[in-house]
Amino acid sequence: QVQLVESGGGLVQPGGSLRLSCAPAGTIFSIDAMGWHRQAPGEQRELVAAITPGIGTNYADSVKGRFTISRDNAKNAVYLQMNSLKPEDTAVYYCSALVRSSRYAAPKTYWGQGTQVTVSS
Repeated sequence: QVQLVESGGGLVQPGGSLRLSCAPAGTIFSIDAMGWHRQAPGEQRELVAAITPGIGTNYADSVKGRFTISRDNAKNAVYLQMNSLKPEDTAVYYCSALVRSSRYAAPKTYWGQGTQVTVSS
């Protein structure tokens, strides 16, 4: 089993910044894609940003130029730097990871427990 532990959410004023972190724990052979998603009340969960080794990064149009996803391969951790935050960025943010538990195991997606980000004055 793999657990993804998130941190870094909170309350911030419009225009402010936050940095989310996500680190996995458990039996891990390798991690392929990692990403951040968010879900606002009454809305569907949406992809915010993803990072894949050998491919690069992709972002939702709504966060391009403001958010940056990065990865520390030594720690298997993923980060989301969020700048110029807007009230519409308010949501629960979830990290995800596509994990192989052994060389021949099929990859499986795991999710973090979510961290609340609230942008409000």
